[in-house]
Amino acid sequence: MTLTLYPIQREAPFKAWSPSIHYAQFQRMPVGALPRRRLYDFELLYVSQGEAVTTMYGNRYRIEAGQLIYLPSGVYHQNEVASAPDARFLGIHFDFFDELDIQTEADMIVNETMLSSDKFAHEATISTLAPLSSQVIYTPTLACVQMMERIVEEFTHRPPGYELACKGLMLDILVQLMRTPASRKLSEASPYDGRLLDLMSQIEQAPAKDWSNRSIAEQVMLSVDHTAKLFKRLAGMPPSEYVQSVRHREARRLLRESEISVEAVGAAVGYPDIHYFSRIFRRLEGITATDYRKLSRIL
Repeated sequence: MTLTLYPIQREAPFKAWSPSIHYAQFQRMPVGALPRRRLYDFELLYVSQGEAVTTMYGNRYRIEAGQLIYLPSGVYHQNEVASAPDARFLGIHFDFFDELDIQTEADMIVNETMLSSDKFAHEATISTLAPLSSQVIYTPTLACVQMMERIVEEFTHRPPGYELACKGLMLDILVQLMRTPASRKLSEASPYDGRLLDLMSQIEQAPAKDWSNRSIAEQVMLSVDHTAKLFKRLAGMPPSEYVQSVRHREARRLLRESEISVEAVGAAVGYPDIHYFSRIFRRLEGITATDYRKLSRIL
């Protein structure tokens, strides 16, 4: 009997890639472990607030806010919310070649007593880039997170043409993630990484605090330039960009989910000057905060 190694890979040119979205949703889950499972499709699980742990390949992977984990088809894994009282996620289930017929959420999760071994989706690979499964944890850019959020909005409200919109967004996300530099070797780790990771968690929990480059450097007890260098190597972006991405993501959430004024939203994420907040939001989003709130409720 031949042992199948998952994920099953299929080399194909980019023009043959045709990702299909099966599920896309914001989630909030309480602290605790979920059942061990495996999927017929693939999942990008992004932690927007809090902390999670995934056990996979015999290892425990800690996922901080601002990171995502790639869960491949056919690979056993167990997710756990590690932050009390809960954590917030953005989950996207997909396949690379539009090869699965997904009718319900149950069609994505393997029922081991009724296993369909020919149903596991293939992971697309190409010689010019490492496959997505070559890395487990990713730190997506702000632009990548925004595209994932747009997929959730399109998939949830399903306006005309949403399938094509989701396909285009997903292709862009896949390329961006595959271009991400591979994880650093342990020999490259800095003795300050633990302190910086703790600071990143604090930024996620309290984005409105003073998170200037100088204040971050003072907490690490290093120079501003050296702190910025270590921060960028760890997070994939400079401290100022990381803080801005956290604040923008939280502003979007508050505009979608709350009734507080736009001015109060700005203050809540660290921009007490409404005019400055409005300029920053429009530059990052392409529309005003007021229009974003209206659009999120129309779609």
